[in-house]
Amino acid sequence: MTIYTLKTCDSCRKAVKWLRKNGIAFQEIPIREQPPTLPELRLALKNANGDIRKLSNTSGHVYRAHTLKDSLPTMPEAEALALLATNGNLIKRPFLVSADFAMAGFDPLKWSYSLTPDP
Repeated sequence: MTIYTLKTCDSCRKAVKWLRKNGIAFQEIPIREQPPTLPELRLALKNANGDIRKLSNTSGHVYRAHTLKDSLPTMPEAEALALLATNGNLIKRPFLVSADFAMAGFDPLKWSYSLTPDP
């Protein structure tokens, strides 16, 4: 399990705390220094039903400065993913990756469903 985080991100801290509380082993990677790879982003996009906005940090400074609200959803998929892969500030945090899924943002209910074994 890999989680991409930002040290100053409250959701990231909550997610890491949740993983530890649930006994889930993980590797933490700083998202600005090492953004998720193209294969990881493709997997997350698949899990987001192809909605690139669900992977995007839409409230971020870089997103707003480059006016990506209108251009990102209309970009070809390969171009949009390449853009995200080059700038961790554009990706919604935390970004969680396992062998068979990836997702952006912390949602304890979704994470419980995806990460914890059935009783």
